[in-house]
Amino acid sequence: PPGVRSGEAYRISDLELASRLSFFLWSSIPDDELIDVASQGRLSDPVMLEQQVERMLADPRSESLVKNFAQQWLYLRNLSTTAPAQTEFPDWDDELRQGFARETELLFETIMREDLNVLQMLTADFTFLNERLARHYGIPGVYGSRFRRVDLDPAQRGGLLGHGSLLTVTSYPNRTSPVLRGKFVLENLLGSPPPEPPPNVPALEEQNEDGELQSMRAAMAQHRENPACRACHAAMDPIGFALENYDAVGKWRSDFAGEPVDASGVLPDGAAFDGLDGLRDLLLSRPDDFVGTVTEKLLIYALGRGLEYYDMPAVRGIVRTAAENDYRWSSILVGVVESIPFQMRRSQL
Repeated sequence: PPGVRSGEAYRISDLELASRLSFFLWSSIPDDELIDVASQGRLSDPVMLEQQVERMLADPRSESLVKNFAQQWLYLRNLSTTAPAQTEFPDWDDELRQGFARETELLFETIMREDLNVLQMLTADFTFLNERLARHYGIPGVYGSRFRRVDLDPAQRGGLLGHGSLLTVTSYPNRTSPVLRGKFVLENLLGSPPPEPPPNVPALEEQNEDGELQSMRAAMAQHRENPACRACHAAMDPIGFALENYDAVGKWRSDFAGEPVDASGVLPDGAAFDGLDGLRDLLLSRPDDFVGTVTEKLLIYALGRGLEYYDMPAVRGIVRTAAENDYRWSSILVGVVESIPFQMRRSQL
């Protein structure tokens, strides 16, 4: 724009804001009402902007935010290429794959539509099931292909960490992976991704010297004897072990390799936890980490670029405001739309 020096940040026009907003919330071009408000120069007024966000979220087109953002943040897009080994998991099929994705989308959509505390993504004591998915989870009394809201036993399911989608995309075709699961939680729920693994990491020895299947904990203990591997695994593995009660397609199990599953873990800072409940409580004890990660992922999605150091004050500001508003979804979403990174652009160098 005229008068803006190269590399300098400047506020985008109302029409550009309308376009940015509609691609964020609808993955599509602005409608007539949004263009009208923008061409009158009223969209950048915070009251009008919030009204338009509210209107756009109530529109069926906002379904694209649910689907596309959940695919990006929670790796739901990876489900389409996930292929659990038929020899190990003979009941895996495309209906189950689609059911997993739908369950997670419906939980996310409920948080958004009912404007709930985003921490309920972790704590929800309900989920959405049809007969096929309920049978897979061992939950009785659900019949037919239609998805409906079902209350859960929070000890075995509840929140994202018990969703088959997350548990399957963080497994190998033939077995669970505490490393992939731990890495997923650190990156996508706690916002502290581990460093990249060193080159030439040896494969995990799944059997002991006698050729018997060994527990994941025993196999990982052997793997961590390599000092180059130990530092990163100290944070990832305990989190992954907390989810060992779920097999590679998200089914509940109490035993594996002839032993009761040990789902306990201790992080490098001494925080101890056990199983799904313990891991959930650990995440809830650091609400700003989870909400900050959701905010970062949403801002990345909204901007269509990675975040830079100069974006981080905006993220922290959104989280602070959200904390005062019970971490409601609307507080985070409006915070993103009103943020400097969303409303400004850096001129090309």
